[in-house]
Amino acid sequence: MKPNKKSLSDLGGIMYSTDPSFSYETENEVPQEVIANNQQDLRVMLDKKNRGGKAVTLVTGFRGNAEDLEKLSKMLKTKCGVGGSAKDGEIMVQGDFRDKVVLMLQKEGYKVKKSGG
Repeated sequence: MKPNKKSLSDLGGIMYSTDPSFSYETENEVPQEVIANNQQDLRVMLDKKNRGGKAVTLVTGFRGNAEDLEKLSKMLKTKCGVGGSAKDGEIMVQGDFRDKVVLMLQKEGYKVKKSGG
């Protein structure tokens, strides 16, 4: 999925101001609250779409901050001995490691379901 291009509406309608005392106010993001592992409902599935026929194990449904997502992703990729990535609440692990990933996530205390074929 391609990220949307920035538009004027993303900037709040202000592009340039000639007023020397103008200061652009940014909206502060509210930090996401930490959700316990046993309250997270994760789905593990095999995905081959838009990957040239290569299979990836996709973990979706993660709620939390980016640091926790990266930690979990790194742990899964290390235990499986493969590469992958993590962004937008999804973890991609290269290859078909659904059973192994489900077991590892259950050991960490997550509620996990295998979905898809």
